[in-house]
Amino acid sequence: QVQLVESGGGLVQAGGSLRLSCAASGRTFSTYTMGWFRQAPGKEREFVAGISRYAGSTSYAEPVKARFTISRDNSKNMVYLQMNSLKPEDTAVYYCAADRSGSYVSTITRTYDYWGQGTQVTVSS
Repeated sequence: QVQLVESGGGLVQAGGSLRLSCAASGRTFSTYTMGWFRQAPGKEREFVAGISRYAGSTSYAEPVKARFTISRDNSKNMVYLQMNSLKPEDTAVYYCAADRSGSYVSTITRTYDYWGQGTQVTVSS
């Protein structure tokens, strides 16, 4: 069992930056693929970024490419999402997720086994 706790959300003006953090429990964190997803009001949860178990590969949704960066520190059981040049359309609840298979970075929600409670990101225009 893995518990995930997100932090770092908040209110920011368009063009600003935020860094989300996700703290994971458990000794097998390094074997999981980790992902960030987001869900805006009235919309389905969508993939934002993912990173493979040993940070060998990353994947990004097209709307956030070149603006967001995912990283992980397996020694601290942490995964991060650096968000730059934020836009109002980035407003959503952001979720951290863990995929036990760890074999590749999936963009599909149901692939992930564990989820955090989410952190709100609001970007004002």
